[in-house]
Amino acid sequence: MTESRPPSAAPSGRAPFATRPDLSRGRLHPEAASATRTPFQRDRDRIIHSAAFRRLQYKTQVFVCHEGENFRTRLTHSLEVAQIARAVSRQLGLDEDLAEALALAHDLGHTPFGHAGEDALDEMLREVGGFDHNAQSLRIVTRLERRYIAFDGLNLTWETLEGLIKHNGPLTGPRAVARERPLPRAIAEYAAIHDLDLDSFAGPEAQVAALADDIAYNNHDLDDGLRAGLFAIEDLAEVPLVGPLFAQVAAEHPGADASLRIHEVVRRMIGLMIADLVEETRRRAARLRPASAAEVRALGQPLVAFSDEMRANDAGLRAFLFPHMYRHYTVNRMTSKGRRVVKDLFRLLWAEPNCLPPEWYRLTDGGGTPRTARVVGDYIAGLSDHAALEEHRKLFDPQQKS
Repeated sequence: MTESRPPSAAPSGRAPFATRPDLSRGRLHPEAASATRTPFQRDRDRIIHSAAFRRLQYKTQVFVCHEGENFRTRLTHSLEVAQIARAVSRQLGLDEDLAEALALAHDLGHTPFGHAGEDALDEMLREVGGFDHNAQSLRIVTRLERRYIAFDGLNLTWETLEGLIKHNGPLTGPRAVARERPLPRAIAEYAAIHDLDLDSFAGPEAQVAALADDIAYNNHDLDDGLRAGLFAIEDLAEVPLVGPLFAQVAAEHPGADASLRIHEVVRRMIGLMIADLVEETRRRAARLRPASAAEVRALGQPLVAFSDEMRANDAGLRAFLFPHMYRHYTVNRMTSKGRRVVKDLFRLLWAEPNCLPPEWYRLTDGGGTPRTARVVGDYIAGLSDHAALEEHRKLFDPQQKS
């Protein structure tokens, strides 16, 4: 018996365009159906129990994880994205479990030290196709996770895999998201054996998860930046939506502690962005009238979206955060350190793969080869910030025991 089930009527309260688990396209490797969980619930559970998900606890969001225990990591960020994705999906009548699975998996492919680590690894792997965190997420869930005797990876459903790589839009065809470089090799190779319809938009739950990510990281980077002292509340006065909200909270609660005012503004921002997303998506659904998730994919435009006004507000906040947070000199110092650590590790392990742990060394075919480069890239990408720093100490500090 495979996991595919005979179609039934759409559940009451579900949008007609919601992704239906009973109509799932299934898994690359057929499995017996669960008596207690839908296919998307099983996907979510497999992601939560994966080693890659656990490692997100010690991977950077913006700050290197040892800088302070109250700053976001990839794990706490993913949990926050999942909460927002479920809330939005519930209001829109979508499949909450699929949205949650996609939210929890969306950062699995990130390297240690955030985008600095990714840029460094991309540079080191340029001759063998480079590094892309979305493609690495796909490699993790289809190949690198080893928990099952019957197959490598997690054997997730077609809908979860599709949403994982296409949440920002089509990857090929006339409507493809503009790319400076070719389609990542890992995605092209997997799609050759398991067609993920790369030229269409993703399903509605994947679109929700993508914008839940935007809501979470903008608001929580604002929160972390204020608490780290990279900028002050007063600096935000001219930022769209954020400045007026701080003024409103100050007027309503004069004398309130600054920490509580930050919490209140972030809470209101998230609420306003969710409400706008739901309202705009409902407007589009009423106009476009998709009758299934397949029709959502074929619309030729996103169904799930912010209003023009909220997109402008979002862009205004990003424009503020870029120079005041992401390019702040203290963050530059941390990211510079991360780049150096990743490059040092790669150069040494590529030249001397016998320094890798035995289970990784067995996958190589000698120093300096393309295959070894990819194995070393997979190994480094899977390290947490803590583990990468510890590996660097063991390999480069003569006084450190291995």
